[in-house]
Amino acid sequence: MNDKNILILGIGNILWADEGFGVRCVETLNERYRFGGNVKLMDGGTQGIYLVQHVQAADVLVVFDAIDYGLEPGTLKKIYDDDVPKFMGAKQMSLHQTGFQEVLAMAEFTGNYPEHLLLVGCQPVELEDFGGSLREPVRAQIDPSLEIALDYLQQFAITPERHDQPAEALAPGELGLNEYEAGRPSEMDAFRKGDLRFLIDETAESGER
Repeated sequence: MNDKNILILGIGNILWADEGFGVRCVETLNERYRFGGNVKLMDGGTQGIYLVQHVQAADVLVVFDAIDYGLEPGTLKKIYDDDVPKFMGAKQMSLHQTGFQEVLAMAEFTGNYPEHLLLVGCQPVELEDFGGSLREPVRAQIDPSLEIALDYLQQFAITPERHDQPAEALAPGELGLNEYEAGRPSEMDAFRKGDLRFLIDETAESGER
């Protein structure tokens, strides 16, 4: 069974607080473990339809994402196989952004769809903080999420080696968690709840000072 093509995918937008959960999961997995040649780790970000070819090539697909289940913030949920498309995506960033449901649907339409599929999703705390950090209840679920994925992969004879040496990053270095966090301006220096120009206009129209 270890000849199957495995894709481990983190999706989401690190610019919007907990929306970056999936990306941070696969980033952490890449930093800690070495996998065999049949396993691909990928920062899918918000690439949308450009992920189709990678999904088509996978026999086994593991996805990390922030999912709005309406549960207690920070709650983890595991979704398998045919149930996965019902749950993808906590935040629609644009009317033109292709959701991961559509990526899966296109892969299925072409006849190249993973035999096995696991979604590890986390209920976000905050999505409306542009440039913000993962909130602590969500950040605390990164390690448990990795354990869920690694346990799942054992049935396919996938047992990675733990390592301490720096790994090749999945994304540009400045987007890595540590460097990204270190370079963030304070909330006093960077307003992250919307476009301040419009908020000023609304205040003026209401007669407030």
